[in-house]
Amino acid sequence: MFNKVLVANRGEIAVRVIRALREMGIRSVAVYSEADRESLHVMLADEAVCIGPAPSAESYLNMEAILSAAVATGAQAIHPGYGFLSENARFAGLCKLCGITWIGPSAEVIERMGDKSEARSTMKKAGVPVIPGTAEALHDAASALKAARKIGFPVMIKASAGGGGKGMRRADSPAVFEEMFRAAQAEAASGFGDDSMYLERCVQHPKHVEVQILADRFGNVVHVGERDCSVQRRHQKVLEESPCAALTDAQRARIGKMAVRAAKAAGYENAGTIEFLLEPSGRFYFMEMNTRIQVEHPVTEQVSGIDLIKEQIRIAAGEKLCCTQRELQLRGHAIECRINAERPELGFLPSPGKVSGLHLPGGNGVRVDTHLYQGYTVSPHYDSMLLKLIVHGKDREEALAKLRSALGETVIEGVHTNIDFLYEIINHKAFAAGRTDTDFIPRYFARYQKGRRPKDAE
Repeated sequence: MFNKVLVANRGEIAVRVIRALREMGIRSVAVYSEADRESLHVMLADEAVCIGPAPSAESYLNMEAILSAAVATGAQAIHPGYGFLSENARFAGLCKLCGITWIGPSAEVIERMGDKSEARSTMKKAGVPVIPGTAEALHDAASALKAARKIGFPVMIKASAGGGGKGMRRADSPAVFEEMFRAAQAEAASGFGDDSMYLERCVQHPKHVEVQILADRFGNVVHVGERDCSVQRRHQKVLEESPCAALTDAQRARIGKMAVRAAKAAGYENAGTIEFLLEPSGRFYFMEMNTRIQVEHPVTEQVSGIDLIKEQIRIAAGEKLCCTQRELQLRGHAIECRINAERPELGFLPSPGKVSGLHLPGGNGVRVDTHLYQGYTVSPHYDSMLLKLIVHGKDREEALAKLRSALGETVIEGVHTNIDFLYEIINHKAFAAGRTDTDFIPRYFARYQKGRRPKDAE
């Protein structure tokens, strides 16, 4: 087992990893930008190293600075969290060259699964259901239009190196296709440095269902249930829950089996997520693989009792999985919502500033993952997420009741938040009935998207 691990991230996920390391008796090293000098993760870590000024490109994405910090402090491993360098194959490879263990899959697997076209091809060969689409990367609008006509409209245009909804557009007809393709391609080139694209048939009104997997270096792979991540705004998840209420036991067994098959086909090691689109008919298709821990991992932890961060660390240290598929038991229902510093009534405009007052909920079945404290200044330089509120109950109805209570108890003063918006979502009739899909927010909360508060949210 490691003696010291560097956490190459910030915010709540850095705090989460540092706490796990402390519980395991492992010393932690935090890295921070000049803007994060007073951040909670810096205070909690055993050691902390400043790696540059506020802009991410000069700090949290500065591979040389992070590796130098690891070498200087004698860290044996690096945990990347999510975002930033967590899915950067080059950084994972550089860690190996420096003799530092990367807490995640190999650089080769990250690269293979990060290329969405290659990932689709890998899954197709393994017999995992894949959305009908193009097999090869596309680079020009004219060739892409020909392929789109064969697939049939509407189609989704996606960046091969994409993720997080960037470099993605929906084209409903040939008339708008080339414009949508060029816009998505420009976004992909800017965001990922890669303008190669691919097309998929647009799955109508799907649920976004993802399966958590764990794999060790001895060939053992298990799935730790599924999460319903259908409530999204501009392809960004807002609320997640486990299990997915729409799946039957037979569907749940099949989607879990396919996730394990996908992980084995990828030669995967460590924690990862296989993402699927679930049609109203019950058919599901592989969408992509996330080669890191997810923001929404706590809901899986709550229903499984497995600490996924600790398991990541143990796997990277060469240990076997904590349990077999047969031993793994899932209990109850968990829901997570993301509380952000933003103004939904103004089109979700970010709201940085100083937190002048703070009260967080607690009690049986209530968990808060956050880096906030009273007096903390929310920086305009980074993601606006303030905290994750997670609840766990014996069933969905109890979990939802706990979430309503916990949200009503949450007080964050000094910055604007999306708490009222989240409260409207969970009190919507369609959400309460489990009738959500990826169009849920655009359908029922369209005026928020345009910067105007809806008259009612049922």
